[in-house]
Amino acid sequence: MKSHSESYKAAGVDIVAGYQAVELMKQHIAKTITAGAMSDIGGFGGLFELDMTGITKPVLVSGTDGVGTKLKLAFLMDKHDTVGIDCVAMCVNDIICVGAKPLFFLDYIAVGKNFPEKIASIVSGVAEGCVQSGASLIGGETAEMPGFYPEDEYDLAGFSVGVVDKAKILDNKTIKEGDVIIALPSSGVHSNGFSLVRRVFDVENTDMKTPLEGLGGKSLGETLLTPTKIYVKPMLAVFEEVTVKAVSHITGGGFYENIPRSIPKGFGAKIDKNALRVLPIFDLIAKEGNIPERDMFNTFNMGVGMSVVVAKDDVEKTLEILKANGEDAYVMGEIVASEEGVVIC
Repeated sequence: MKSHSESYKAAGVDIVAGYQAVELMKQHIAKTITAGAMSDIGGFGGLFELDMTGITKPVLVSGTDGVGTKLKLAFLMDKHDTVGIDCVAMCVNDIICVGAKPLFFLDYIAVGKNFPEKIASIVSGVAEGCVQSGASLIGGETAEMPGFYPEDEYDLAGFSVGVVDKAKILDNKTIKEGDVIIALPSSGVHSNGFSLVRRVFDVENTDMKTPLEGLGGKSLGETLLTPTKIYVKPMLAVFEEVTVKAVSHITGGGFYENIPRSIPKGFGAKIDKNALRVLPIFDLIAKEGNIPERDMFNTFNMGVGMSVVVAKDDVEKTLEILKANGEDAYVMGEIVASEEGVVIC
């Protein structure tokens, strides 16, 4: 590559470093390639050939998100190889909520200064997220923006596109009183609520690296950086054998905002608080921040990354499929006739 500009470099943008970053990330991207991916990284567009085998009326489903202020923890810990998993997870976990299979992913990384090894580390996480969800990483963009971001900071966002047969789009109109709500455990705080987390722990002035007994021997920083769990493959396995009525990705807004999004009017979710497996990190957040229980459930996932509604007769089969695919799922509540949305009792 002969392209270079001393003038642009003097202004803070090193295009040669950009080329180096692309070369370093290619080894990670190669792990994500599936049958439909048609283009090499570096072109002007990512190409993906749709395989419509077994699909009568294909519907494309898209999702986009970022990692948010959880990135501040990555900066503090100088650990950049997991936030890419978060970025993918926040997109593909939304797509799966309508019954769609993610096909491909594109990322966007904006940096104050292009450090090729750091960019490659970030993309390694994106690639891992794509592998976990079965999506191809077919393109992206790295933008060097001196004077806009500090040299050691960056932002990360992305989007994914999936496909579902129109006849198989989840239909919550079939929900009725007595249907059962199954919980899929989260891996931690995931990627929401970090503005509150950072304030509670005053992370810039707190020891983030010393192991804590209450967190299973992990440090606070390590615990908070635990990447968002990706539920795509277990849920696709369930869709093959069970008629799922609704799925909710528990993100920002916690139980009170997200579960009602998948439940029709006239019905609510009655959650058994005693059944919930609340992770220690949430107990610590509540204690250190003196945060009321209602606010905790309206901000964080509280140990539940995804909820699934099925008929009572399908509960046992659904749990078996999920457990066979690595998810220690459990029943956490039921659908009731209610206008309250979510009741935790």
